[in-house]
Amino acid sequence: VSVLKGPREEIVYVPCIYRNTGRKKPDFLATVDVNPKSPHYCQVIHRLPMPNLGDELHHSGWNACSSCFGDPTKKRNRLILPSLISSRIYVVDVGTDLRAPRLFKVVNSEDVFWKCNLGYPHTSHCLGSGEIMISTLGDPAGSGKGGFILLDGETFEIKGNWEKGDKIPPMGYDFWYQPRHNVLISTEWGIPKCLGYGFDPNDLKKARYGRRLNVWDWTTHTYVQAIDVGEDAAPLEIRFLHNPDAAEGYVGCTISSAIHRFYKTEQGDWAAEKVIQVPSKKVEGWLLPDMPGFITDILISLDDRFLYFSNWLHGDIRQYDISNTRKPKLVGQVFVGGSVTKGGPVTVCRDEELQSQPDPFFIKGKRVSGGPQMIQLSLDGKRLYVTTSLYSAWDRQFYPDLVKDGSVLLQLDVDTEQGGLAVNQSFLVDFGKEPNGPCLAHEIRYPGGDCTSDIWV
Repeated sequence: VSVLKGPREEIVYVPCIYRNTGRKKPDFLATVDVNPKSPHYCQVIHRLPMPNLGDELHHSGWNACSSCFGDPTKKRNRLILPSLISSRIYVVDVGTDLRAPRLFKVVNSEDVFWKCNLGYPHTSHCLGSGEIMISTLGDPAGSGKGGFILLDGETFEIKGNWEKGDKIPPMGYDFWYQPRHNVLISTEWGIPKCLGYGFDPNDLKKARYGRRLNVWDWTTHTYVQAIDVGEDAAPLEIRFLHNPDAAEGYVGCTISSAIHRFYKTEQGDWAAEKVIQVPSKKVEGWLLPDMPGFITDILISLDDRFLYFSNWLHGDIRQYDISNTRKPKLVGQVFVGGSVTKGGPVTVCRDEELQSQPDPFFIKGKRVSGGPQMIQLSLDGKRLYVTTSLYSAWDRQFYPDLVKDGSVLLQLDVDTEQGGLAVNQSFLVDFGKEPNGPCLAHEIRYPGGDCTSDIWV
């Protein structure tokens, strides 16, 4: 596949969050130098602060699918930054100066509320039509509602809702579409007003966390099928295989800590099967007696050979060979933090996988708080970037030191032949050292696109 020969990434964009850190500062978009030949290697070389406080920047997407549609007039010169909590949508100009992004437009939350009756925007994808589509977690009041906002790709004005018809899923989160199979599949995290302030175990068994993959007809924009992956599973990140002919992919379920493969059946509808289960650990000194792995991010390499995911609570990142998509094979694993490290407040009483609790993770003399969370893979598949913040309210609850110390950006070296992961000991971006104090760095994007922003049609 020619895409694997893309240029090596030299900078990455990372949204950085101050909400829930006690600092009255706006979130910002950091530009980080990741070129080993640069004098500014592993440094934040530019910061673009947002004009408001308390946005909770989270995920980002592109204005155009230049890589997908071969249209030379379309350029990926705008980065779309939805705010999970304020419901504002920022449009950032990355075309004028790649290394120093500037704010281009602000879509106000009132427009999101009034024009779409939606709120809590999450995932942004560009469409072949030139429009931009953003999934949401709820309605303006914070109840669950899995709808989609459509933005005009030139003016960035809200055009209205993508979804049509009366049926709408009870919750939303992430989505991926596949025009060749006339399908869009979305996922469900939970009800924003419940999860917005932290994780309350009392919300479990009360239908406040998601359990479905929601299947949509791509042409008619209607909701056609729900696939149940289990009570309180909380299916988050969903990824089709990159091959546009493939009618299958994977979804990571956070609370149940399982990976399900979803696929098109011979009847033409969709189904899912569990292909990986991360066993919980029996613990003392924690919120619950069983600690799930908490799979928070997954991705598939551009050649569709490997699946990666992070266990935010257990602290490990895993690499699976998916040559046989129904039988993923664990080929790489590395621990970079987590909640069960030796000498901490949590004692592991029973563990189906480990002989002993992992050592605390140090890099360049710094003890890393938190666990591995957002991941992004280089186009050639050889470098896996990792950040450690999930969402500020949950960071504060599960990893109080993370909010105090700030999160980090790490890089793992990947063996793309046999499989295998190793921490690059010379790479560290420490967001605890930011000029305005420690902040929480989240999703990682390369200029021009990466493994999780490209949908080929």
